Amino acid sequence: MSLPHAFYDRPLAHRALHDVRDGRPENSRAAIRAAIAAGYGIEIDVQLSADGAAMVFHDYSLDRLTGAKGPIRLCRADELAQIHLTGGEEGVPTLPEVLDLVAGRVPLVIEIKDQDGDMGPAIGPLEEATAAALRGYEGDVAVMSFNPHAVARMAELAPDVPRGLVTSAYRYDEWPLSKTTCDRLRDIPDYDRVGASFISHEVDDLTRARVSELKALGAMICCWTVRTVEEEKIARQIADNITFEAYRAALTA
Repeated sequence: MSLPHAFYDRPLAHRALHDVRDGRPENSRAAIRAAIAAGYGIEIDVQLSADGAAMVFHDYSLDRLTGAKGPIRLCRADELAQIHLTGGEEGVPTLPEVLDLVAGRVPLVIEIKDQDGDMGPAIGPLEEATAAALRGYEGDVAVMSFNPHAVARMAELAPDVPRGLVTSAYRYDEWPLSKTTCDRLRDIPDYDRVGASFISHEVDDLTRARVSELKALGAMICCWTVRTVEEEKIARQIADNITFEAYRAALTA
């Protein structure tokens, strides 16, 4: 399943166009509205609630992004709706709420956070909740994950939704994973198996030979996370598009 061209044309606002100084926390409705108004594509994350809902939230713990404590997956969706995101005036949104808000106005990429702990096969409920939310959605949307098992599961649950792998240099000191897992994922061996059409690769590792190989074979190359104009110029020598934050990327379309 190939990506619509809009995913090449519009830079993707990382966790939406967030800036807590302006009341727009990461993955918040306010940040999503700001990205839409600016004409950017949007990248968001989903985590699982205690009652099986796909929640638009990056971290596994509530601590950094809210005034609450503990794992997000121990709270129900209705409880999370009442927990305010730090720097804003709203609770944690569900994926269906965000899809209704975006409503096809800009391209949307959904990152499914690994639920296994070591990028393994102990996944399923979050993918099922994500696929259920996407049924009937008519805008440009794609899904991706660091965990190839999650992407393979989405191929089964939502075969018409384009999918990709989030990829990395997998430096041992930066990942809470086994060295065996890092060594395996670093070479992006699952691209064909999961039916991916793109990767979103770590920005300072774009010169990796495997990235060039995939691009030559027709993969769309995006990258994470660009934070300056200068970094963007370098990244775009290889990447077809960027995920950005902390500045306003130039719109080319």
